[in-house]
Amino acid sequence: MLNKLCCIALVLASQSSLVFANEAKTSQKEQHVIQPFTAKYNLIRSADIVGSATRSLEYLTPEQAKYSYTTDIEWLIFSDNRQEVSLVKLGDHKVTPEQYNFQREGTGPDKECAWQFNIPKNIATNLKDETELNINFPINIQDKLSYHLQNRLNLIKNPEQKLFVYPVISHTGKIKNYVYQYDGQDELMLPFGMIKAVRLKREVIEKKKVTYAWFAPELNYLLVKIQQIKSDVEQFDAQLTSLEQH
Repeated sequence: MLNKLCCIALVLASQSSLVFANEAKTSQKEQHVIQPFTAKYNLIRSADIVGSATRSLEYLTPEQAKYSYTTDIEWLIFSDNRQEVSLVKLGDHKVTPEQYNFQREGTGPDKECAWQFNIPKNIATNLKDETELNINFPINIQDKLSYHLQNRLNLIKNPEQKLFVYPVISHTGKIKNYVYQYDGQDELMLPFGMIKAVRLKREVIEKKKVTYAWFAPELNYLLVKIQQIKSDVEQFDAQLTSLEQH
C-alpha cells in the first residue's frame, strides 16, 4: 500500500512539474512582443528571381535574442552570399545591440567584420583585430541589422509614428543616422499572398539611393518587402514567400 501511494505521489509530482514548466514556457512566450520566427524571401532583379533571403529571430534567454539575415544571389556570372547576425538585448520595445557579425563571399573580394558593444561603458571592440574604440553611444544606438528590428518594434508600439531616426554604427565603427519616413500604404501581391502594408522610405541624396520598406500590420509589422533604387535603377527587390512562427 505504501509503495502504491509513493508511486501515485511521484506521478502527481511529475505531472505538476510538467504543468509548471509548460506554464512558465507559455508565460515567457507571451512576454515577447515579437515571437521567434523564420521568414523567407525571393530576391528579384529586373523581374527575375536571382536569389533568396532568410530573416529570423531566436531567443537565447528571455532578454537576449539572436537576429539574423542571410542572402544568396546567383545572377549571370555574379554571385553574392552574405550573413549578418546581431546578438541583442530586448526589453520594453527597445533593442540594444551587444554583438554584430558580418560575412560576405562571392564575386570580388570577400569581407568580414565582428564587433562587440559595451553600451554602458561606451566601448566598441573590433573582435577581428582585438582593438577597442571609445565611443559616446547615442540613445538608441543600433548596428546595421538591429535597426530593422527596432523599426518593427516602434511600429508595433506606435502605428501612427511617421518619422524614424536610428543612429547606426557601421562596419568601421562610424555612426550615421538612418532616417525613415512614412510614405503611405499599399496592398501588395507577394509570393506569400495578398497583404496590406505600411511603406517607409529612406533617401540618401548624395548617393542617389532610395530604399523602400514595407511592414505588414496583420503580421505584427513583419518586414514583408524591401526595395532599393540607385540612380533611378532598381538594385533589388526582396519579397516575402513564407513565414514560420516558432
